Amino acid sequence: MHYGSKGWYVEELKKLGVTKHEGRKLQSLKTYFLANLLEQKKPSS
Repeated sequence: MHYGSKGWYVEELKKLGVTKHEGRKLQSLKTYFLANLLEQKKPSS
């Protein structure tokens, strides 16, 4: 999987335990939305 691809974002979010957002599967969301969601869910260091 390529860094920054839709599949990569889905995989990273699943590693964090996120499989759905507001009742929708991650695969049905747009790439830019997944990128923003990952930024929000990442633990800040």
